[in-house]
Amino acid sequence: MKREWVVGVAVLAVLLATVLATVLFPAALADRSDPKPDGSLQMEEISISAAEVGGERLALTTDVRLAHTEGASDNVTVELRAIGLNSGLVEARQTLAVGSVEGQQELSATGTLQLERGGDYRIEAIAYRNGVRTSTGSKTVEGTEALTPGYPDSPVEFHRFASHDFPAIDYEIADSGGETATLDVGTYVTNSGETSTDGLSLVLKAQQVESGIVASGQEIEVESIGASQTARPGSDLVVPTQYNYYLDAILYNDGVIVDTARAGATLDPTERVPENDTEREVELDVGDFDSDDDVYDPGEDSAADTGGDDGADDGADAPSSDDGGPGFGVAIALLATVLGLGLRARGHTEGEQ
Repeated sequence: MKREWVVGVAVLAVLLATVLATVLFPAALADRSDPKPDGSLQMEEISISAAEVGGERLALTTDVRLAHTEGASDNVTVELRAIGLNSGLVEARQTLAVGSVEGQQELSATGTLQLERGGDYRIEAIAYRNGVRTSTGSKTVEGTEALTPGYPDSPVEFHRFASHDFPAIDYEIADSGGETATLDVGTYVTNSGETSTDGLSLVLKAQQVESGIVASGQEIEVESIGASQTARPGSDLVVPTQYNYYLDAILYNDGVIVDTARAGATLDPTERVPENDTEREVELDVGDFDSDDDVYDPGEDSAADTGGDDGADDGADAPSSDDGGPGFGVAIALLATVLGLGLRARGHTEGEQ
């Protein structure tokens, strides 16, 4: 009897423990063989931006947003592909690992595709779960040739005046005598960065307005410009007088153009600088812009016209061209002889009659 009583108490204890476990820990008695349902991946948005732009290639950063519903998704990956619109070929590809995902949430997968600058592309994004495609999306990128190369990232540029429309280039006539003038050209260059900038150089050119001929040019090294400071580098340009010019300034940083500026220099007040839409003839002597020397030498023209002593002796024996051109004196002499013979023959005939 005692034994049956002990067994009954034990059974009752087991029942009570089961009831308590069910109430307090319901998940502990769940069927562990029943897996969680698969979640759902949907492509929500694709954002593309230019991360880096070079002379020949560019990097496009692609951000893919995915929406995951209730459930679990293992081994989630996103494949990025860039397909040329003209060729239809895959130009670049990248696979992004997202990992395992549970519950309802939004996911982000970001990658970068290196592409040729100037092409048109369709950027495709494909989401996978355990190697099985779940959703896709795409976006078109065109006109990449319009993207400006961002190297070098320089905070130095020609100064932009806020209050007045002043040019970043000005000049003074340092010397003017005869056929040439010396222009003292200066520029305003501002460093808007937080550190000093080195490795700068400046090219100055004087370009004749109507012809586009570069009459003079100089390249100078620009000293270090401090943070939030403005410098005024410049140089002299020697140009022929009686012409008008564009003064061009080109700023380099480590050998790469970072900024340009232009102003007008009026040495012939009868002309207008900058040029307008009116077309008319302009007297231009190309010899004024001889590129052998920076400074125009008027003596070169007279030397070019001199043929030497031997040429002068030969010219003394040549027929005169004062009567309309070379050789015309001989023709006139022959004509006079023929007329004379005709008159003599006529007179002789009248005498016989």
